Amino acid sequence: MDRSAADMTDVERRSFGHVLRDGLAGLNAVQAARCLVAVAALLLVLVTLDPFPDLRSPDAATAVGGRMALTYVSFGLLAAVAVLLAAVTDGLSLKTLVTPLHLCLIGWLLINIAFSESRGVSLQRFVLAASVTSLAVLLPLLPPTQRSFNLCLGGAALALLALCYLGVFLAPQYSIHTALDITEPQLAGDWRGSFGHKNVASPVMTILVYVGIYLCAVGSFVMGPAIAALAGIFLIFTGGKTSSVLCLAIYALASLICVTRSLWLKRIICFVPLIVMNLLTVGSVLSPALGAMTRLLPLDPTFTGRSAIWEFALAAVAEKPIIGHGYAAFWDDVTERQTAQGAEWATTAAHSHNSYLDLAVTIGLPGLLLVILVFVLAPLGNFQSAQAHNRSSALAKLFLTVWLFGLYYGVTETFLLERQSPIWFMFVLAAAGLHFLARFQCVGQVGPEH
Repeated sequence: MDRSAADMTDVERRSFGHVLRDGLAGLNAVQAARCLVAVAALLLVLVTLDPFPDLRSPDAATAVGGRMALTYVSFGLLAAVAVLLAAVTDGLSLKTLVTPLHLCLIGWLLINIAFSESRGVSLQRFVLAASVTSLAVLLPLLPPTQRSFNLCLGGAALALLALCYLGVFLAPQYSIHTALDITEPQLAGDWRGSFGHKNVASPVMTILVYVGIYLCAVGSFVMGPAIAALAGIFLIFTGGKTSSVLCLAIYALASLICVTRSLWLKRIICFVPLIVMNLLTVGSVLSPALGAMTRLLPLDPTFTGRSAIWEFALAAVAEKPIIGHGYAAFWDDVTERQTAQGAEWATTAAHSHNSYLDLAVTIGLPGLLLVILVFVLAPLGNFQSAQAHNRSSALAKLFLTVWLFGLYYGVTETFLLERQSPIWFMFVLAAAGLHFLARFQCVGQVGPEH
């Protein structure tokens, strides 16, 4: 090959690898391994080991359950590797996680499991939840620079979106709800991608919209818009009303919080609408006055009759308000429980359709309080601290937005402490990211704040 041809090949190679070089240049084998673990964790949670389940088959749930052992092993091994990698270079960061509040929450969960109505089930599911949560907490620490973090996050997002769109166009019977689905044939036509339900696909796509917007903000003018557009289009076709409404509303709320300097004003902006939403939903079955108010609204805050489920769950809370019925152990078999006349169908529910109420049922009111202190109140204070120190403002806003979305999404769906739920994983990732940004500066900070 002559010199000019060699030069041309080199130019083409540099052009093709431009993005990768910017983010990964200079990484040694250990740092590359950290990025690999981060991407593997994201894909394991988002894609799972059982993508595109066939909802037309009555054996679908059994087939998934049969592979749970592999899920436990995969998450357990990844979490162990992540801990080892983080401990080598991020010992100081890990020490900041050892706080009295965090220890109290873990301690209470162990006490709750010990007194669970199904101790074995609670313990088994807690092991998986601990592995998934550990991975989410450690993921912000794994990529050695912010640029490599962006590439890991963006790469995993694009891989998921490509898989979902390929499923829709090449195998629609496995990626779109059909009238032949065993459980919910009324969802026919709603896209679900590689997920098992549109109610999982829609919040994930909302979070990916935020990821795309963030990547645009830090200068990724190809990957960022592609992720935001593809996720936004997919979100529309899922038919997920809650996620679609929250998508832009939460981003606007996060933007308002970002320009508000006072922490107390931030708390008012963030939490007052959240409290109002809970009062108009679960509160409407507790208070006749609130119930009368909700009936005057132009929309149905009970989301097509979920009030029966909330009444059923509140009765369960009243039975064991302190210790709860046991972590992740209540809803497996509730068909024999008493319900109000005409609300017998509530015993077929898989959860209470409210994350906060569900925690009160399973881990008791003290457990709910601890979760609120750790995952609801603390992250906003961490964002205030990160903002005060001008630490990676675009990344802080991404974490804030994802965290806010989780808070409001939890009013109508259950995901808090929910084992390998992708919404729980991304929510914890956001909360952990705010925790670390409040205490440390990003390495390789990028974007307008550079």
